[in-house]
Formats: sequence, C-alpha cells, structure tokens
Amino acid sequence: MQPKISWEGVFPAVTTQFREDYSVDVEATASVMEALIRDGVSGLIICGTVGENCSLSTPEKISLMEAAKSAAAGRVPVICGIAEFTTAFAAETAKEAARVGVDGVMVMPALVYSSKPHETAQHFRDVAKATDLPVMVYNNPPIYKNDVTPDILATLTDCDTIVCFKESSGDTRRFVDLRNKVGDRFVMFAGLDDVVVESIAMGAVGWVSGMSNAFPREGETLFRLARQGRYAEAMKLYEWFMPLLHLDARPDLVQCIKLCEHIMGRGTWRTRPPRLALPEAEKAEVEALMAAALKTRPALPDVGLKAAA
Repeated sequence: MQPKISWEGVFPAVTTQFREDYSVDVEATASVMEALIRDGVSGLIICGTVGENCSLSTPEKISLMEAAKSAAAGRVPVICGIAEFTTAFAAETAKEAARVGVDGVMVMPALVYSSKPHETAQHFRDVAKATDLPVMVYNNPPIYKNDVTPDILATLTDCDTIVCFKESSGDTRRFVDLRNKVGDRFVMFAGLDDVVVESIAMGAVGWVSGMSNAFPREGETLFRLARQGRYAEAMKLYEWFMPLLHLDARPDLVQCIKLCEHIMGRGTWRTRPPRLALPEAEKAEVEALMAAALKTRPALPDVGLKAAA
C-alpha cells in the first residue's frame, strides 16, 4: 500500500551549519530551519548535497534529523537525504530516519561506484524495503555520475514506498518521458534551480531548491506563480533570479549558496573540508551577483504566501 504524501511547493535543501572548528552546530542549523519555515517554505530537505551529507558522520546526521523534526514541529514535511557508499549503509540510515520520525527520505544512488542500470534500480529497491517511510529518488548525474533514467524508474513502480522523483539532470524532457511510461505513479520534483519554471511546465509539483536558502520568499513566490500559470509575472521574477539560480548548477554550489545565505544574514558561509572557501576572485563574483540582485530586488506578486514574520 502506497503511503499518502502531500509534498508540493518549495523544499529548500537546508545548509548544515558548522562552527569554526568544523563541528556541526545543531542549534544554528535549527535556527536556519526555523527562519525558512517562518518565511513560508513548504518543506525541508536535510542532509542533501547542499547539506554536505557526505561530509557528515552517522551520529551527526541523526542529530540533524532530530533537530529538523523538532524545528518543523509538524508544520512542514521533513525529508532526510541518504547518500552512502553501499546499499547496506543507506538502508541503515533509512532505518534511523524512520526511528527519529522524519516524514520521508531522499535516496541518492550508491556513491563512488558507477553502477549499471539494474544495479541502480536494485539499490533503490533494497533501501526502500528497509523502511516504511516514503522515498524520493534523487537523480543528479552531473554530480553523482549514475543516471536514474525513466526506464530505470519504470522498473520500480511495484515498490509502494517509492513515491517521488527528484530530477536534477537539467533535462526537463525527463518529466514527460516518465509520465508517458508510468502515468502519475510518481510525484515529480524539480531539482535544479535554473530550470525550475520549465520543470513545473512539464509537470513538477515540487522544487528542492538551493538558492531558496537565501531567498525563500522569492523561491516560493516563483514556484507558485508558475504553478498558477501566471507566466508573465513568473518570467519577470525568474529573469531577476536567474543569475543566482545558475550558482546551483556549479560544482561549488554549496560554497556559493552558503555565501549568499551569509550575505542575507541567514547562516554562515563555512563549509567542511574537502569543500574550501571560494577563492577571492570567485567570492567577489558571487558578491557582485548578490549586490546587483539586492539593488534590483523586485516587489513580489501576491500568491497567497503568508506575510513575512
């Protein structure tokens, strides 16, 4: 029996906050989450790519799950990313997520190993069997090298707990191809910031967003405008946002997003090695983009978003 979910809207991929000694600052991360919820986002993704999952120990991941569940307090869904080297490790993390009581898991292919399609499918199948939580399958071949194609997803329709697909390849045709293969079997989420409007036009009902960490109200407004078919208004906001949204497609997206978040007073720029601070020239480039964006920051159309706190 498929679990019922109500996942739609903008789910920022929450940044993990670190102290100067690179230890995880759970309290600061909880404050980041609280601020995002206060600004009207629809859900939270923790321990994703932007959350530096692969730089975290299992106890750290559990502490962040617990903090997210507490911060959300049932107001929005909390989904925890699972990015592990083996299927067994991923299954254990899924069991911990269920024990903590988050609302779902976002599962990446097994890392490092470039799997064949049937191996990729089996990884998702086995992780899904380890938990009753709803599962979002995460496809990001530019970063994780394994491509979760519509053909692979079509082999997973019998896994009741696999309910959602996050597409970060940048190829929005995937949404149409998937729907042609399996109809509305999977809830579809955009996963790459700078093709979000196109993704919504192709059927995405949610957006796992990086840059909405810095601009949550702009992100949620853009998403709702597109979902409501208000494309003339959406394009005006999209054109303003696009230079920043492109940062989500860079290899150093985490450093870029955290720097933008820092400039907005929402979190620290600090990342855990091997991710290092941006070199001065690239830091200046991002700062210039932010300065230009803040100088021309638009008034937001009414999309039913609650008033800012």
